[in-house]
Amino acid sequence: MSDEQSEPSVLGGGAPWFEDLHVGQVDRSAPSVTLTDGMAALHQAIVGDRLALALDAQLAARVIGERGRLAHPALVWDVAIGQSTVLTGRVIANLFYRGLLFLRAPMIGDALSTSVEVVARRETSRRPERPASGLAVLRVRSADQEGRPVLDFWRCAMLPLRDCDAPSGASDAFEQIPEELPAGQLGRAVEGWDLASVRELGWARAPRPRAGLRVSASAGDVVSSAPELARLTLNVAAAHHDAGSQGAGERLVYGGHTIGLAAAQASRALPGIVTIVGWHSCDHLAPVREGDTLHSEVEVEGVQELGDGALAHLRSRVSASRGQTREPVLDWRFVALLA
Repeated sequence: MSDEQSEPSVLGGGAPWFEDLHVGQVDRSAPSVTLTDGMAALHQAIVGDRLALALDAQLAARVIGERGRLAHPALVWDVAIGQSTVLTGRVIANLFYRGLLFLRAPMIGDALSTSVEVVARRETSRRPERPASGLAVLRVRSADQEGRPVLDFWRCAMLPLRDCDAPSGASDAFEQIPEELPAGQLGRAVEGWDLASVRELGWARAPRPRAGLRVSASAGDVVSSAPELARLTLNVAAAHHDAGSQGAGERLVYGGHTIGLAAAQASRALPGIVTIVGWHSCDHLAPVREGDTLHSEVEVEGVQELGDGALAHLRSRVSASRGQTREPVLDWRFVALLA
């Protein structure tokens, strides 16, 4: 975790507006969360986690060398994102994530705490048809109960201005946001893993995918239990709980819900995936609503050898079907460990 001084949380007096945030502000007020079997089971029921190490404690012990099950990476990032929403309770939309890197792979039973730093602010162009808003770039860092770093990433949230008639003057550049993950750190979370134990299993014996391959899961997934996932992961953004919070009369599905379903579809399409070690980028292209059916296509952008395994650089393009319409909703570039 960073050494910056935390500031008092504003959540008790209402979630912050864009003007309430300032560069250098750090919040650590979200409760620490112990990752439990119950949380893992509910998360699996909602998004369909299928990674073997998160399902099989004996296999996880042989591969990782620790007793217990791997906490599914989607559960870990959902909790970290949820903890970061203390500063984004009024969010209009989360535009993107960048540079999400696992520095350690938590096990069930580990506790996750998160700090959120405001690193840049920029007011958006004023338009008559929408309320005044600004973009806030947040650096999110999570650690376990022993203070060991677990996750480090950036997210960009659009927040409303309190005073629509008074420009905030915020015009920071976003140049500090990484375009790609650092290649030398991509395997840090899985160092020392015994992948030979995985290769003994039938599902891991498929030929290693090659760059240029495109593959899809055999079926889509309906989006259900959206507010339950938000509650499970401490996500306090009103847009995911209160249909009237933005005047649209309907809730928005938390972006991590879409990403979690895309991850489950990727593990069905490429069953050799052992875990996910990071994201280069993730862009939300359009909102997702409960009841939508999500379909994805996964493209292999490249394969990088890593000891006795490999890292697959993958791109998942997700679309949502509702009625007779279908539109792109997510463009997610991530890195998966292959046995």
